[in-house]
Order: sequence, then structure tokens, then C-alpha cells
Amino acid sequence: MAVFFTSDTHFGDARRIRIDKRPFKTIGEHDAALIARWNEVVGPDDDVYHLGDFAVTMDAVAVEAWLAALNGRKHLIVGNNDSPAVTGSSAWASISHYVELVIDGRLVVLCHYPFRTWHRSAKGAIDIHGHSHGKLKELPRQYDVGIDVFDYRPVTFAEILASRRRGKKAVIAKPAKQPRKAARKSAVAKKTAKPAKRPARPAKKRK
Repeated sequence: MAVFFTSDTHFGDARRIRIDKRPFKTIGEHDAALIARWNEVVGPDDDVYHLGDFAVTMDAVAVEAWLAALNGRKHLIVGNNDSPAVTGSSAWASISHYVELVIDGRLVVLCHYPFRTWHRSAKGAIDIHGHSHGKLKELPRQYDVGIDVFDYRPVTFAEILASRRRGKKAVIAKPAKQPRKAARKSAVAKKTAKPAKRPARPAKKRK
């Protein structure tokens, strides 16, 4: 049994394709791809914590169909866009607004919203959230698990921690640029500088 995390699937919401620049042509293609990618990594006996914004629709039949198509025991951390059709479904193993877990000996805080500070944040606790769609500059030990960040699929705790290490890019030093004013003065000086005069030849003595 494994534990996975994800957020901000927004099933059935065609606006998210445009807003988040998701690589799908239609909402039908979008939803089918999210279900396929979910089921590629999540097994029937795994637990998945969905950190909110599962779907905005009020269509309870559609919500039940999406939940039935997804593998695993599904736990909802309620988001601001989750409709009553989502929060009222009996397909969820649990529904909360805030959860604390201990994974591999570390306290993990789960909420739809990112925190400025969180329980035991100064003692190594991890903050896992959604809501920001990968557009928020993270604090240390804070991770957005939305599908826009993690290739449109749920991820394990190990993958979440490894993502920060992989995300660090080497900084290649570039040649220092000359200040504009100095560069202009240099260019003007080159244009106006006159060639040095040749030294005068000594006059020839008359015989």
C-alpha cells in the first residue's frame, strides 16, 4: 500500500485548460487523461489525498462517475472550488479541511491553501498544499502538489521531496555587462578619437 498526493484536478471545468495552459484540446480529453495518469500510478489498495478543487460542477452523477473511475481510497481535503456534489459524495474515504500525517518520521501538514507558517514548521514539518497551480514561490519545506506541477498525476511523498532537489538548476555565470553610460562614452570616444600625428621628419641640411 502506498500513499499519494494530488490537487486541483478541476474535472469538468474547461476554463482551466485556458487559464493554466493545460495541453488538452477539449475538457473530455482533459478528464480522460487525468483519470488514465492517476490509474497508471495508483493501485486499488493505495491511499490518495486530494488537496481540493476536485470539481466545481453541481452534477452529482458526473462527480460519482469520476470518483468511481479513479483507483485507490480517496481522501478529500476540501478546496474553495469543491461543490456540494463533491463534498457530499459517499465515495470519499474521508473529508476534511485540514489533516496532519506522520510519514517516514516527519510531520506532514495537509491543507488546500499554502500557509505562511504551520504546525512545527521550525522543527522540520512539511507543508503540502494545492490552490496556487504552481504559481507561488514556495517557502522551505513547502510543496504544491497540484497536477499542474506534477505532470497531471498523483505523487508519493518521496517524489515530492525529490522534486525540490531536481528543480535546482546550475547558474552559469555570464560576462559582466558594461553600464550603458560607460558603453556610450566608450563608443563616442572611439568615433571622435583622431589618429595620432606622425612625428615630423628632421629638415635636411643644405650642402
